[in-house]
Parts: sequence; structure tokens; C-alpha cells
Amino acid sequence: MEDAGSYPNPDNPSHKIVDVAAGESHTLLLTEDGSVYCWGRGMFGRLGNGSQKDELFPKKLNFGNPNGTQDSVKIVGIAAGSYHTLALAEDGSVWCWGYNIYGQLGLCEEEDSHDSLVPCLLSRFLELQPHNSSTDPSEAEDKASLEMCTVKAGGMMSLAIDNRGTLWMWGNIPQESKESGISLVSSFTPTPVWDFHGRTVVKVACGNEHVVALVNAIDSHEDEDLLCYSWGYNSHGQLGLGDRQSRLHPEVVKILDEESPWTIYEVACGAFHTALLAHKKKPDATLESMCWTFGLGENGQLGHGTTQSTLFPTPVKELPQSIHLISVDCGLFHTSVVSSTGDVWSWGMEKGLGLCPDANRAETNSGGDALSPLLISCNLHQPIFPGPVKVACGAAHTVVVAQEGHKVWSWGRGRSGVLGNGKEMDSYTPTIVPWPPTIEGLEEEELNSSDGQDKVAEKKPEIIAETDEKLSTALNELKLLQTKLSIMEKYASILHGSIFGKPFNEQDIPVSLGNSGSMDIAKEWENMLEAADDRKLVTMEMFYRDMLTGVKDKLMKRKIKEIIKECLESSEVIK
Repeated sequence: MEDAGSYPNPDNPSHKIVDVAAGESHTLLLTEDGSVYCWGRGMFGRLGNGSQKDELFPKKLNFGNPNGTQDSVKIVGIAAGSYHTLALAEDGSVWCWGYNIYGQLGLCEEEDSHDSLVPCLLSRFLELQPHNSSTDPSEAEDKASLEMCTVKAGGMMSLAIDNRGTLWMWGNIPQESKESGISLVSSFTPTPVWDFHGRTVVKVACGNEHVVALVNAIDSHEDEDLLCYSWGYNSHGQLGLGDRQSRLHPEVVKILDEESPWTIYEVACGAFHTALLAHKKKPDATLESMCWTFGLGENGQLGHGTTQSTLFPTPVKELPQSIHLISVDCGLFHTSVVSSTGDVWSWGMEKGLGLCPDANRAETNSGGDALSPLLISCNLHQPIFPGPVKVACGAAHTVVVAQEGHKVWSWGRGRSGVLGNGKEMDSYTPTIVPWPPTIEGLEEEELNSSDGQDKVAEKKPEIIAETDEKLSTALNELKLLQTKLSIMEKYASILHGSIFGKPFNEQDIPVSLGNSGSMDIAKEWENMLEAADDRKLVTMEMFYRDMLTGVKDKLMKRKIKEIIKECLESSEVIK
């Protein structure tokens, strides 16, 4: 079955996806040419398309040009919070849009915390100075060169890492409180985290109430030697520090510190749990990488085979050990990982889908929470996702980019077009997101015109209908093949039973046929005779005699008919 839309061109940078991010009910794709596509729920303007309408298919966003005729900004990074979105431009600037009640856009003061329906430039970094003010010209030049290198978001928080390795935070972030020592406080101004002053923050992730950062060790500037720090609320052990006490300042996760044989290279946060990817510092012939999880586990989102929460990082032992995990992400209550060979595993709420159980759904579709990793198949004929790039988890949906960035799959919650496949229904198996999004018969320029948009709107039902028709045809073909296979199995079983006196089973298939797809019939028959006991040989002999007698009788009858026919024809000639 072919995908809806046109075929991706491997040489076209606008067709190659290099990153994916998912929020509560929306998804973003970043292409090699610096374009951003978004779809899903439009409430609060999180899609950045100028409205709060839902989008059922990937739609390209415009940056820097209000006319939308030509983009003047190249995006190199994307991030999605629950209801807001961030984008990082090639020049180090940050763009943001969506919900801003907690200041997560960093655009304005608390008394004017309006949402933004389109991408807005966060220019305030240029007004801020992470060092003490000075009249030194070199420091003034240093201030002007401040650029962001990474953006991240989660819950109602926003984060960025600059070109000095400094971490910045804004939105609903952990701050000091006189009453309890720590609380989530709205911050409309990006604020540097001074706890890592002099060291480099390499990667960061955040959940609803906690933050986890990977930071270079003090005596090293190698990305391979990273320490894991966590802070924020810790009611479920999501900081991995061995207790449930919240932290205002970052503390190192000691199980994975300098003394550990493991080094961390990826981090992700769910609502109240954390996942890390790590590999051995010294190469191990049998163990390539490991996923470690901790925090809330009541829906199986830790993958440890139980619903218990864990206060320390604990490996997900049921994942194969001879694999290299390249990507991990967490939804609210589920977790997904991808290996370098294209295997995808998920675990957590509602069979690893992240869906909340629905009492109205048929029991056959509901299998409870997945307490251990479940392998997700790409489709019926291909279990892996070829050429994997990255996995992203929304609140209750999962998106995988594969085939070297030229194909997208999604599954889970489908309401408001979250899956990007043109429908608004949940999917329990991976479904193709039409990519590239250019509608057949329309050029890219046409799509930006009002007439083009009308044509797109007209073609969407046709695409959905065509896809449904192809799917229906494929399913009918599959049913036909299954029927043929059933008949063949029945025929083989009857024939095998007649010859050998027992039903046919898989063990009776010759080894040579299973290994190569061909076999020497005479040799295999000889092997069968050698392996058969006296009783089987007698049964086979009786069958052979009966069959031989029947064949001889048939031949005799045909010969008699032929003789009679010849005689009759001869007599006619004589007359």
C-alpha cells in the first residue's frame, strides 16, 4: 500500500526530517532545509499557524515574514511543551508561540501574559548578561555574541543552552519559597542556572515539576564524560536521588556519577518519571547500551515489570542487551525507545500507548498497562522501522521518524488530528503520516496562496478516501492470502496423514527446505525412510500399494478405452 501524498525525494532537503518533537496534543517536524511543520490540536495557538484550529496533516510554518511568501529564518532546533512550542534559529535566536500564562514564552510581563498564535522572536536574551556588568569592551563584545544552541520544553517550562554551556530557564520553574523551601513560580524572564557556572551543560530535559541535566565533569570537556544532575519536585522519586525530598538546587545522581562504569548520553522526562540512556565506559562485547528509569511507576512507565515507583535509576532489564539505543522519550505515563536497527519498544499506560483506559472501548482493544517493554511492529510484514532517526512521545501519542528521515509513523491518541494522518480517531498500531505534505497536483507556491489552500481542503477528503480504499484493498488481499494458506495447509495435512499416518506439523518440514527454500526430493525421501521405524514403513508400504493399484487400474481402464476407440474408428473406415 502506497502512502498518501507525493513520494519523498532523498536529494531534496525539504523532504528529509532531521528532528521531531511532541507536546500534549501536537507534533513538530524539522526538515534539513530549516523548515518546521506542525499538526494536532490548535488551542492556545500552539501550532503557530495564526489560529486555534486543529490541523489533521503536517502544515509548514512561516518565520520572520508576515506575508508568508518566503521564509527568512532557518530553524535548526525544535521543542514542545504541553501547550507551547519553541524553535531555535541558525543565528542562535529563539522563537516561541502558544500558551503563555506562566511566562513560558518569555515574551512579556505577568500583567500582559497573552498567548501567541504565531512564532515570535524572543529577543530578551540580547538584553540579559550572564556575567557581571563591566565597561570592558571585550565583555561587551562577549555579550553581543550570546547565542542559544539548544532549546527544550516540558510541561509549562522552557529551557535553552547557550554557546557558553549555560542553562537558561523560564516559565513555571522551581524557585525558592519561604513557606516550603521550593515552589513552582512563574518567570517571564529567562534566568541562568548559576549552579553549573564554569562547567558546560550538554543536554537537558524537564517534566511537569522537575529538571534533569547532563553536565560535563569538572576536569573534563569531553561529551563522553557526563554527569547527571536533577532538581525540582521529587514526590515520586523522579530525581533519582534515593528519597522523595524536593531539591531547589541541582544534585548529582550518584549511581551514575564519575565512579560508575556507565556514561549517560540521552535523557528524557515524563510527567513524574525520568529515563536515561547509558553505555559502558569500557567497551563490552555483549552489552551495547541500557535504558535506566526512575520515579512514578504506577502505570508501568518504568518498564520494570511492576507498578512500583523507584527512587534510584534502575535498568529496564527486559530490553535486549545486544542493541544500541539511539533515542528515548517519555509521555505523561509511557516511555518509548528506538534502537539503531529500527526496533521500537514502548511500555506504560494502556499497553504502552499512553492512552487513559476507556470503559466504553471494546474489551478486545483494551489490554491494561504494559509493565514491561512491548515491541512495536512497523506493519504486518515488517517489524522494524528501517533507517531510524528519533522517537517522540506526546501526552498519549508516539511518533517515530525513520527511513533516514523520509518517513513518519504515529500511533496512540488521535483526537484533534494528533496523529497527522487526516483522521481524529485513536490508533493502536503505527499509521503513516503523509510525507512530504505537498498535495499531488499542487506546487509549493500554490499551497501558500488562498486558491491553493482551497484546493488542499478539497483534496484532503480525496486523499483520505484513496488511502482508505488502498487499505481496504490490502486487507482484502491479505484475507485472500490467508484463505489460500489455510486451504494449502489443510491439503498438506491430509496428504501427509495419508502417507505417514499422522497429522502434519512444522517439525516435519525438511531442514534443507527451511534453510534454502529448495531440496533434493530423492535425498529427503531416503532420509525419511532411514529415520522411519518398522510401523511407519509398513504404513507407507500399504499406502504405496493402494496408490499403485489405483494408478494401474486407471491406466488399464484408459488403455482399454483407447483400444475400443481405435477399433470403432477402424470399423468406420472399413464401412
